[in-house]
Amino acid sequence: MIRPEISAVRVAVVQTAPFLFDTPKTLQKLADLAADATRKGAELVVFPEAFVGGYPKWHDFGVSVGIRTPEGRDEFRRYFESAIEIPGPGCEFIGAVAKDHGIHLMVGVVEREGGTLYCSSVLFGPDGALLGKHRKLMPTAMERVIWGSGDGSTIPVVPTKLGRIGSVICWENYMPLLRTAMYAKGVELYCAVTVDDRETWVPTVRHIALEGRCFVLSACQFLRRADLPLGYPTDHFPISQDMLIRGGSCVVGPLGQLLAGPVYGEECVLVADLDRADLVRAKFDFDVVGHYARPDVFRLEVNERPMRPVVFTSAHETGE
Repeated sequence: MIRPEISAVRVAVVQTAPFLFDTPKTLQKLADLAADATRKGAELVVFPEAFVGGYPKWHDFGVSVGIRTPEGRDEFRRYFESAIEIPGPGCEFIGAVAKDHGIHLMVGVVEREGGTLYCSSVLFGPDGALLGKHRKLMPTAMERVIWGSGDGSTIPVVPTKLGRIGSVICWENYMPLLRTAMYAKGVELYCAVTVDDRETWVPTVRHIALEGRCFVLSACQFLRRADLPLGYPTDHFPISQDMLIRGGSCVVGPLGQLLAGPVYGEECVLVADLDRADLVRAKFDFDVVGHYARPDVFRLEVNERPMRPVVFTSAHETGE
């Protein structure tokens, strides 16, 4: 286990829009914004949910109950081609950005494996190595049309010199059992990457910080109508609506206090200084998986085995 070497940590959450369906331009924007965060002194930089690959807000991909249209299938093909593979060239690019700046880098990506897309988050270390990957366990509502579900094998909490880093994506943060698993793994820098810009989101992440006695770094996308590529369907948007995802990124301390943000209505790189000693101070009177737990009454079992749809067993493994 890596013990944190420093008591003060400067972090940054990035509130920005990707270039939908143009992953090379999005990756370059990621590099530019990571450089900006580094100039501000950040040691951990967090990008929003589905930043690389894009979050296709209000896109229906031609789907209704019992119906899939040829046009929708082609739009999915376009989206599929914007996703990255892990490992793969896009992943290597993000790792190189982390290495170039000597930072820890958490990025929400759309991952493809086989014929399936996943909403994932990836963590890279300052040497450019991939330290961990999390796949969203339960895509929300229409997201299930375009994304598959992760399993318990990708819910890491990674020990680093900055502290123990993990990520939970958007409405997964409303899954109390997943939160409990993260607390039990000792998460200290809890990255809540999202596209949820509602008034209810900030109270959610403040509750999580207070419940888990951890720092919460919430990075939300910011998207305007002008950010949409040519040909993007806008039938569902009110004509007067320019701002499609308004942000709300913030950083929260382990007693639920806002340390930075929330910021709405603009792109930004939001920076906060964290005092790691606050983690211990906060757990003095509440440790949800320690002295405040009641394992004689409640217990949680977490299955971390990969759930493979096809398993091949060779003859020598069966003793034949």
